[in-house]
Amino acid sequence: MSLRLAFMGTADFAVPSLVALIDEGHDVTAVYSQPPRSRGRGHKPQPSPVAAWAIEKHIAVRTPERLGPDEIAAFAAFHLDVAVVAAYGLILPQAVLDAPRLGCVNVHASLLPRWRGAAPIERAILAGDAETGVTIMRMEAGLDTGPILLAEPAVIGPRVTTVELHDELARSGAALLIDALDQYSRGQIVPHAQPETGVTYAKKLRREEGAIDWRKPAGELDRLVRALNPRIPTWFTHDGERITVREAMPVAGNGAPGTVLDAGPTIACGGGALRLQRLQREGRATMSAAEFLRGHAMSPGTILPCPATN
Repeated sequence: MSLRLAFMGTADFAVPSLVALIDEGHDVTAVYSQPPRSRGRGHKPQPSPVAAWAIEKHIAVRTPERLGPDEIAAFAAFHLDVAVVAAYGLILPQAVLDAPRLGCVNVHASLLPRWRGAAPIERAILAGDAETGVTIMRMEAGLDTGPILLAEPAVIGPRVTTVELHDELARSGAALLIDALDQYSRGQIVPHAQPETGVTYAKKLRREEGAIDWRKPAGELDRLVRALNPRIPTWFTHDGERITVREAMPVAGNGAPGTVLDAGPTIACGGGALRLQRLQREGRATMSAAEFLRGHAMSPGTILPCPATN
């Protein structure tokens, strides 16, 4: 059943869902995305990943800074069956939520009600969760509180990174979206309320979260590196320079937190140790630990500072 719909998305995560809707033959009347932002070396405004894909396919793109009265009126005038929202980044007014015949349907990268909010993939890895998934829900005014159409779990592997899990969930979310819309539009599924227990919030990531505190267990620091890279640098200081850790591995080891134990380099943590595998100096390209050490020695016995605590 072909549906007349609008797609509202901005980030890379949303692109597979938009592609799936087009491939399925749905009538994507308009694409909404956040306005162009300055990116790259030239800091020139560039369209979002969703907008860039839609423009290439000659689909009309609207990029309002906010959904004010004029945009709400224009949205209602599309007379949509449904609106699909994925990683859009703007709050939808109630008038927008109510305008489509079947409402607004969201693709969310967690098993709701766990990890409602802005950074569900990163927070799941940081927390050491063994499982996450994608949820297709009908949106309401609350933050990711709407009733669920379909959900599909996904295993979080012991070495998975945010980049890998993001791509997996983007693909599975797109496929689940197609199934959900088909069943929902035919009346074959009825949205059901989220459980009242198990609610957690995936608060927005802050750059200061990337500071590596060697007093924490190595497993926790390993999750920090895998969760925040490449979006938020995970870093420590040595000889007054900030060094970014792009890849690391928890290993056995003992010593005062921050002590360089060997030429790996392996750094003692609050529990176990962390072997640094790929590093980046300020203004330089990422390199292997061996390449890094050739120009920036870290002798065993050196003690790396821990960040100040409030």
